[in-house]
Amino acid sequence: MKDLAPQIFRQRLIIEGFPDFEISDLHIKDYLSTLSNEIGMVTLLDPVTHRSDQFGWAGWIHWETSGAHFYAWEQPQLFFSVDIYTCKSFEVEDATQFTKEFFEASELVFKEV
Repeated sequence: MKDLAPQIFRQRLIIEGFPDFEISDLHIKDYLSTLSNEIGMVTLLDPVTHRSDQFGWAGWIHWETSGAHFYAWEQPQLFFSVDIYTCKSFEVEDATQFTKEFFEASELVFKEV
């Protein structure tokens, strides 16, 4: 993909995994708030969540330098997916290690985009 705006810094990270427990809205809010501190982001809007009976939980946090989305499934299996997008650099290892520990993930994968 051609970088249309090389003068604008952007960093994207997708993290997915299998949590050791069913994720609730409180888990999502706590995770997103703490993730902000772990990777050095300034929160502009506290996390918000919503539950779809068909697809499970979703959450979002707004940072001064963009934000993060979180999705959690209960069916067909316990699973989560996090999309982090920022205009400020952060350490991928910090985000992935924190996520793995927070959700006691039995397996975790990630990809920078």
